[in-house]
Amino acid sequence: MMSDVPWGVLLSGGLDSSLVASIAARHANYRTEEYKRDDSGAPSASPLGKGTSPRASAAAEPTAKFPRLHSFCIGLESSPDLKAAKQVADYLGTVHHAYTFTIDQGVDAVAEVIRHLETFDVTTVRAATPMYLMSRKIKASGIKMVLSGEGADEVFGGYLYFHKAPTKEEHQNECVRKVKDLHYYDCLRANKATMAWGVEARVPFLDKAFLDYAMGLDATHKVCGRLAPEPPTARERSVTGNGRIEKWALRKAFDTPDDPYLPDEVLWRQKEQFSDGVGYDWIDTLREIAGQEISDAQLAQAKHRFPHFPPATKEAYYYRQIFESHFPSQTAAECVPAQASSATQTLAARPAPCLASADSASLVRSQSPAPPRKRSSGTRPSRSSWPSTANAPAARWAACTSRPTPTCWMK
Repeated sequence: MMSDVPWGVLLSGGLDSSLVASIAARHANYRTEEYKRDDSGAPSASPLGKGTSPRASAAAEPTAKFPRLHSFCIGLESSPDLKAAKQVADYLGTVHHAYTFTIDQGVDAVAEVIRHLETFDVTTVRAATPMYLMSRKIKASGIKMVLSGEGADEVFGGYLYFHKAPTKEEHQNECVRKVKDLHYYDCLRANKATMAWGVEARVPFLDKAFLDYAMGLDATHKVCGRLAPEPPTARERSVTGNGRIEKWALRKAFDTPDDPYLPDEVLWRQKEQFSDGVGYDWIDTLREIAGQEISDAQLAQAKHRFPHFPPATKEAYYYRQIFESHFPSQTAAECVPAQASSATQTLAARPAPCLASADSASLVRSQSPAPPRKRSSGTRPSRSSWPSTANAPAARWAACTSRPTPTCWMK
């Protein structure tokens, strides 16, 4: 890797960020002029060869001494992400920076986060706040660009609700929808939370060439759970309980025992929501504060105060109230997509409407606003080649809403 500015990687210890860090570490370690080169001027050994982890032998090819790759993580004290990220950083040999924040620091930053993000989406605000706090410290360390693992969950169907997809065609169709909506949620968060402090986030999984290749894969290689064409391995069964694990194709591509990119426990680790990974108390505290700030009477009148996409919970009302203080115009609120963002909770923790009967599905449909208007231009022609489900039975999708978990999957 070559760059005009100091750069690093965001490392939560999950699969996506760990793979990006692992590949970057392999390239960074071999950025040296001591390399023996062949007649063409290329390194005599592959830059993706061995010698990148602390376990590499002393006889390995010489590696770059400076500048070394820096990795960054944030969380509450004893959060899952801090522990997992430290494990991966030690394995890869990066200069690791583990930052902690307190609940009070996070709560104090929420208003500024909403101002920078220009959204009141609940999941986006939850996840962006730790990222915003981390970006401030990254910038203070002199790093100006970071690599992030954003996009892999959407491309490969990494969210846990993909286990409920009824067919591989509908699984692929949902992946296409998630990718096309990334700029409303995850990419918006990654971009604005970091750029608030002048740090640029780059997303290798959304590289155009990689995206066209990955979205053109047969959905058989992406499906998880009961749709998998072959029974799960013992390793997968130990993680999921039963059925193939999500993002199987991505995990399998980097499952190279002779030259491992990551430890097995990381490569086959199940999806963890970022705002959960930084510490489980974070979300609980936000809900508690919203419950203290917003009364039942206020929530009952939400549809009158906020006619565009009225908040359904006190936490959503709390964020909407802050958003309105920064952007009082009704037009500003209408610029925010009227749908919920990616849900990465475990199945047991999902809201009741997602575990739907036909009656609750009808209720969700009646209360859900129309999805955001599609852009009339700017869509790359190559997207037309992505597999879709245009022929999927219309009746199955009649009950589906713009919520992140299609209700009809849960029947």
